[in-house]
Amino acid sequence: MVASILTNLTDWEFYLHNPVLALWALFNLWMLVDAVRREEWLWAIFIFAGFGLSGALYYFLVYRAAPSATRGFELPGSHNRKRIRELQAKIHHLDKAHHHFQLGDIYFQQGKLDKAEACYRASLEREPADIDARAHFGQCLLRQKRAAEARSWLEGVCAENPKHEYGYSLMALAETLMALGESDKAREIWLQVTANHAYPRAKVQLAELYAARQEWGPAAAELRDVIADDAHAPNFQRKRDRFWVRRARALLRRVPAQKP
Repeated sequence: MVASILTNLTDWEFYLHNPVLALWALFNLWMLVDAVRREEWLWAIFIFAGFGLSGALYYFLVYRAAPSATRGFELPGSHNRKRIRELQAKIHHLDKAHHHFQLGDIYFQQGKLDKAEACYRASLEREPADIDARAHFGQCLLRQKRAAEARSWLEGVCAENPKHEYGYSLMALAETLMALGESDKAREIWLQVTANHAYPRAKVQLAELYAARQEWGPAAAELRDVIADDAHAPNFQRKRDRFWVRRARALLRRVPAQKP
């Protein structure tokens, strides 16, 4: 598809007489660019070669399936969207706190943060002390750019269990403090996270704090660690961390060369 587009790229008269084809060509070009940006190389080849309806399939299976609001900030674990109806039925008949919580997690992963918030609130109404629900509710508020509201929830969780969800709650608290302009406190937490975990999400944001202070050496070290670890990571992990690895490469290109 795109290959044939390129051969007719300068033939404006052809596209003027075929406006629908012109729109379809632009759509496929858009999907090709997105696939390259996400490093979805197999999809990029199919779209470029015009294999069936590759552009349309990519749009529904990849592009729309990756919500921008939570991309790079996913909750730990995986969630099956097919469970929505099942959980809604259980809520209707049983109205248990953990069912509201699980449904909230699915909505969070889909980027439907308003629905996720409603589910988390329903869960907390039934079990106010549930640490997982409190943590995910705080993260949901943060992704809605309501950092001031998120702070008390995340601080409470991390005070109760600093290792909650393998450092994910600490990362959310650090991001909350960054959003509130408290970079010194955020830096302390990022150092705490990176001392125990090699999460690109933590290392890249710590590097960004270093870069903002023109501490180029520590910034470059964190970014190179992220890129080096990615080269040896399994495929599922590389796909999960792709957002942060791209961000690391982009920032590293802006770091001034260091003297030996």
